Amino acid sequence: MNIQSIDYPIYFGSNGYEELIHFINEKKYSKTIVLVDENTAQNCLNSFLSLLAIETEIEVIEIEAGEQSKDLSTCNQLWESLIELNIDRKALLISLGGGVVCDIGGFIAATYKRGIDCVHIPTSLLAMVDASVGGKNGIDFNGLKNIIGTFYNPKMILIDVNFLETLPGNEMRSGLAEMYKHGLIADVSYWNQLKNLDQLTTEDLELLIYHSVSIKNEIVLSDPKEKNQRKLLNFGHTIGHAIESYSWQNNELTPLLHGEAIAIGMIIESYLSYKKGLISKEKYHEVKEVLHSMYPPIDFNEKDIASCIELLSYDKKNEQGEILFTLLEDLGKGIVNQTVENQWIVEGFEEYVVTHH
Repeated sequence: MNIQSIDYPIYFGSNGYEELIHFINEKKYSKTIVLVDENTAQNCLNSFLSLLAIETEIEVIEIEAGEQSKDLSTCNQLWESLIELNIDRKALLISLGGGVVCDIGGFIAATYKRGIDCVHIPTSLLAMVDASVGGKNGIDFNGLKNIIGTFYNPKMILIDVNFLETLPGNEMRSGLAEMYKHGLIADVSYWNQLKNLDQLTTEDLELLIYHSVSIKNEIVLSDPKEKNQRKLLNFGHTIGHAIESYSWQNNELTPLLHGEAIAIGMIIESYLSYKKGLISKEKYHEVKEVLHSMYPPIDFNEKDIASCIELLSYDKKNEQGEILFTLLEDLGKGIVNQTVENQWIVEGFEEYVVTHH
């Protein structure tokens, strides 16, 4: 089971470890650096190192867990560590962790000495289906998500679902949001499968992840630098990122996980799709009900809504001052570069708040 992306393979399971060992030994890297955060250092590192029978010397670098680590001060520490360890351009950086570790690992690999090789080993569901695939990596700056970053492809990605056994439920749900998104923008039968997730085994999960990665990969292959079709992957993200950033800046709201914010973004952007006459009211309600049943409701007051809408103006996907949305033409079919009336965005938030009361 493997998937070929732009110029790197994505491996699943134990066969991936064999490929990784073979690859490292063949390339004769000067050193292998494994980047972890506190959680993966505790839960994943030992089992990973025990499977990594390689001849090169290994250094482990640990960062603090959480989105707040995705910033320049962490980058500074990492660049300093690499310089202190005397890491040259022939080294390999392996990111062993969730989205934050894969994002910052890719960014550091892209920028240190103008680029060293990297490999991603995502340990959270979100990173497996989203963050590690597609070669985008970014850091947050001045409270704006992923505003600084690069396109930089890893040499390979290895997906091992066994790492998910230590993942908390809310983190699993966070990753599931991106899987729902893949179904909604590209594959209605996949969306229907994900609606009924009562009895999930690890094997089911591996196939679902494989399916999500395939959907994302096909979209990325058609448009690596996000000129057009890759924007499909932004469904739920224009509003979702604004909500996510706002939840981290505002002390009265609980900081939301990425997928929790994206789920709200998908509900509101489905409302916009309905208002624009792209989908029926029934289809909007279906999306809303499925996502409401999975994710805890957030209460937005008028001030919250105004602040979230203000943050939309910083979205990286805006062009010439216009906010461009990816919306739904149907369940299983996204459409890019859509503009909407500002009033509809406010209504979408209000409708979201009213519905879950």
